[in-house]
Amino acid sequence: MAKENSFPKKLAATKHLSKVDVQLRTLMKEVGPVTITLDPRESIFKSLTSAIVYQQLHGKAAATILKRFVELTANGKAFPSPPAILNFSDEELRSCGLSRAKMLAIQDLARKVIEGKVPTRAQAAKMTDEALIGVLTEVKGVGDWTAHMFLIFTLGRTDVLPIGDYGVRKGFQALYGKKEMPTPKELHALTKHWSPYRSVASWYMWRVLEMDQYKSKVKTKAGSKPKRRAKKKSI
Repeated sequence: MAKENSFPKKLAATKHLSKVDVQLRTLMKEVGPVTITLDPRESIFKSLTSAIVYQQLHGKAAATILKRFVELTANGKAFPSPPAILNFSDEELRSCGLSRAKMLAIQDLARKVIEGKVPTRAQAAKMTDEALIGVLTEVKGVGDWTAHMFLIFTLGRTDVLPIGDYGVRKGFQALYGKKEMPTPKELHALTKHWSPYRSVASWYMWRVLEMDQYKSKVKTKAGSKPKRRAKKKSI
C-alpha cells in the first residue's frame, strides 16, 4: 500500500489564517486540524480518471462505478492503464455505469497520456498552478473545477481557491452570514487575505456544510467536495 503523506504546511496555514480571519479562526478550533492526506505514488492518470468518474455524483454511487471500472482488469485490482482503457470496448466501459460523456473523457485522457500531452508527477511538480490548469483542461471532461481538485488533493498545492465550487461558496455564505452565495468573482475578491493558504481555507468551507449549527442554512448538492475523494462536477 502506498504511503500517504499529510497535507503540506498545515501548521503554517493554521497560524496565518487564524491571524487574518477571526471567523475562520473560530471555525478551525471547532473542526480541528486539516485531515487531507496525499498519496505520492498515485499517477496523474489515475487521479484524473477517478475525478471524471466522480463528477456530478454522490460519493457512494461514484465509488461503486469506480470499483466496477477497476474490475475490468484481469485481476480486478490493478487500476487500468491508458493502453488498457483504449483496448476496452465502449460496451465494456459503459457496463461499469459510466455515462457516454465520461467514457469519452476517460478515453481522451488515456490517449493524451500515451501521447505525452499530460505531464507526469515529476513534470507537474515543476509547473505553476496556472500552467497545469491550462494543460489539464485540454482533456475532454476536465474543467477548472476538476483541475483545482487535482491540484489540492493530488499534488498538495496550498494556495488553490476553487471559486466555482458550490460547497466552498455555500460554506462561505453560511460562515460569514451572507444573504446570497458569493459569485466566483466575489469569492476571489473576498478571500485574498487567505493567500497563500487558500486550499486549506477552502477545506474548512466544506466542513461548514457538515456542522449542525449551519445545516439549517445550507443544503449540499452533488458537485461540492466535502471529502478527499468526492471528485465530481467539471466546470
